[in-house]
Amino acid sequence: MLNKVSRFIQQHHLLSNNGKYLVALSGGADSVALLLMLRELHYRIEAVHCNFRLRGEESDRDEQFCQSLCQSLLIPLHRVHFDTRTFAELHQVSIEMAARELRYNYFEQLIKDGDFQGVCVAHHRDDSVETVLLNLIRGTGVHGLTGIAPKHGDVIRPLLCVSRHEIEQYLLAHHQEYVTDSTNLVPDVVRNKIRLELLPLLKTLNPSVADSIAKTALYMTEAEKMLNDATKKAISRIRKKQSPLVLSISTLLQEPSTEYLLHEILSPYGFSSAQIQQISETLRCQQDGTHTIDDDCKTSTGKTWLSKSYELLIDRDEIIVQSVRKSTFKPMLIPEEGTYVLSNGIKLKVERKDVDSTFTISRTKACICLDMRKISFPLKVRLTEEGDRFIPFGMKGAKLVSDFLTDQKKSLFEKREQMVLVHPNNDILWVIGERPDNRYRVTAETKTVLIIELRP
Repeated sequence: MLNKVSRFIQQHHLLSNNGKYLVALSGGADSVALLLMLRELHYRIEAVHCNFRLRGEESDRDEQFCQSLCQSLLIPLHRVHFDTRTFAELHQVSIEMAARELRYNYFEQLIKDGDFQGVCVAHHRDDSVETVLLNLIRGTGVHGLTGIAPKHGDVIRPLLCVSRHEIEQYLLAHHQEYVTDSTNLVPDVVRNKIRLELLPLLKTLNPSVADSIAKTALYMTEAEKMLNDATKKAISRIRKKQSPLVLSISTLLQEPSTEYLLHEILSPYGFSSAQIQQISETLRCQQDGTHTIDDDCKTSTGKTWLSKSYELLIDRDEIIVQSVRKSTFKPMLIPEEGTYVLSNGIKLKVERKDVDSTFTISRTKACICLDMRKISFPLKVRLTEEGDRFIPFGMKGAKLVSDFLTDQKKSLFEKREQMVLVHPNNDILWVIGERPDNRYRVTAETKTVLIIELRP
């Protein structure tokens, strides 16, 4: 068994002969076996025990056992006590989740302070099998069928290649005692029910069911490597921009599985499975062989979904994801000529100039020239509002600002941040950075112009 564990460590590059590692020691059979094996394999180790104060005298008994064991083996022991129930109430999480968070936060701090290369925990093959079944019961994808990983960050699991029975036989051969957590013997939580009730039932159908599930998890791990590689390449084809995230819908719909790719891309942004399914179904309505994306997107453009921190928008042939943020832009009055700094940091320079032989009208979007005879102060800079209209330069008829921005291929997100310059009579003088109003344009009769320029 020692050789089996040693080969597993080497195969997965879990430990280094020059490294120093913590061993999470609860006093149970699994962690005691892990401690003895790593010591026997001559790795540099120190033990760490967490007393969560959840089982009264039994918790203190476990701590005392770990202390005595480490003393007899001349292995340094780090001990910590947690008020787990108070932590769980304060953070509104389950006792199990509170214990996990406290434990791994402490491990992380110890690793940093003690210059350890990681912490070894005693999850074994049967734990991985239980995890696969637990994920199946809850509903899972490919990753949930791979079981427990041999290494995740600083957490190392050298015993995943052996079963609980093998561990018990190893301890028996070494005449090594251990303690038993009485809560593991009661089928009061899902994992305990799987261990104590479901697996024994499955063994009546197949005595080697644990081996079979473990092999399946191994196959799924290899399949996941192939899937991850294909997914990475597909995402690189779909993604047009990283920040904010912009995806090409037409490219996405050409991939074999739209929903799977959306799940891989959008889950890190906090979108739920139900939301991702809705988004996928919306896009699927566009995937009609007799229509183009531009035809179909008329029904979906402008649809949005919210996660806790992000907002997703379907905009023509693009999916745009950006952080949820409330506009902090504050309207500003422009009482006279001068340079003004808007609340978003943009500078607006306003100056009067007489028309002479040297005067030329600016042709850039960042600068406009207006007929001064038609202008009155104070002007006002604000964000566009519903119902805003103006007569775009070069046109005769009025147009909704929102429609104009749509024609300019502006997304809903960009429309929300669009500024306008407003005359005291409420005419829109300028859709800032885009187009001035035709009524206030410079003509042959103009003697004086008002030049308004955007500056970074």
